[in-house]
Amino acid sequence: MEKIKLIENSSELGAGTRGSSLGVDAMKIASIKSNSKYFTNHEIIILPDNNDLLFHDVRYDKAKRIDGVIENYELISKTLVEVFGKGEFPVVLSGDHSCAGGTIAGIKTAYPEKRLGVIWIDAHADLHSPYTSPSGNIHGMPLATALNLDNLEHKVKDLSEELEGQWNKLKNMGGIAPKINPEDLVFVGVRDTEDPEDHYIANNNIKSISVENVRRNGCRETSEEILKYLKECDIIYISFDVDSLDCDLVSYGTGTPVPNGLTEQEASGLINNLLIDKRINCFEIVEINPCLDNKQNKMAETAFRILESASAIIEKRG
Repeated sequence: MEKIKLIENSSELGAGTRGSSLGVDAMKIASIKSNSKYFTNHEIIILPDNNDLLFHDVRYDKAKRIDGVIENYELISKTLVEVFGKGEFPVVLSGDHSCAGGTIAGIKTAYPEKRLGVIWIDAHADLHSPYTSPSGNIHGMPLATALNLDNLEHKVKDLSEELEGQWNKLKNMGGIAPKINPEDLVFVGVRDTEDPEDHYIANNNIKSISVENVRRNGCRETSEEILKYLKECDIIYISFDVDSLDCDLVSYGTGTPVPNGLTEQEASGLINNLLIDKRINCFEIVEINPCLDNKQNKMAETAFRILESASAIIEKRG
């Protein structure tokens, strides 16, 4: 039996719309509604956030609130090292997807000699840097921090020396850069990208599995394909952004909803089949935004069912 340690990281500093910091609480409400004891049966570490920075003016419009994101990266990274040191399995419940860059930093800091694979279940590639991002929102940049990616060939903006230094801090968190290689990254459900990301994906031949592929081949076969592709990786991290789900079938309760996504059954089935592999040592859920939900709390309720099912698989692993 593996012991799960929940980590609540409610930072929403990287998002463009407000409300993802409430995502974990919305899942807790969902658990109460379903009479689940999930949040009492698992120990939880609640990280402090810097969301008060949202009340202050933005210092860097090309990487908004990057100073607070740096602090969040440091905090989640340190926490993960401690959790791994106790032999526990971290399930990270985060606000916006910028948090995932800190999670990856923590995994790599804990296991610097191990080759890390990343399964990115998301509607977006999140490969922007401050040089290429049209919005400056850092929730579109976490994989760039992990890949040590600037993508200067497609830059549309220049950075000040001060901001460049801040960006380099994010990329070099833990003193390791890059933390992952392009060939150790798998996208699932990505369907909303911009030109700089498309060029990087194509030039590096990054594996991307469409919603149609998942639907045609089924969850088990798709998971086997992914795990076989990552066969050279020693450890694997799954990042699940709820905007990978179909917003019309499920809910618009996420910051950047995109149509034609996964069903709940497809996402849950895929994640559960992946988690059977003992190389997977961390699972994260991000971007639930109850403020935007057009069906009351349906996105959080859906995400909670996926979380509870995934946790049962983790706990059964010997």
